[in-house]
Amino acid sequence: MRNPMTKPKDIKKEWFVIDASTQPLGRMASQIAHVLRGKHKPTFVPHLDCGDNVVVINADKLKVTGRKLEQKVYYRHSNFIGGIKSVRAQDLLSEHPDRIVVSAVRGMLPKNKLGRKVLANLKVYAGEEHPHQAQQPQPIPDRTVIK
Repeated sequence: MRNPMTKPKDIKKEWFVIDASTQPLGRMASQIAHVLRGKHKPTFVPHLDCGDNVVVINADKLKVTGRKLEQKVYYRHSNFIGGIKSVRAQDLLSEHPDRIVVSAVRGMLPKNKLGRKVLANLKVYAGEEHPHQAQQPQPIPDRTVIK
């Protein structure tokens, strides 16, 4: 018996859309990371980008549980001495709601070149409108939901 290996030319990418206002951030981010990575496909191989593209809409209506909006802090550093910056989740949600979703999904992807390449397949928009109608994105089916 031979086990055929998936090749880059055999990968077919689909487009999915998910509404950020329907479920909490962590559950949504793990589902997005699962689809971006391609683990829902039978042709999954860990060393290739065999995942699909995901469009997230309504990021400004993001649901978080507990008191995370007041207590959670996001940090970034300019790589200069004393260059650490911090912003609360509530302020980041009002100014750049897409960064919260990207940050949550980035933490669930591999920390290497493949993870950065896979993250480029994520498109996040604050409102209902997105410029990817031509790709005819479908809602994420139940078979990709992690239970």
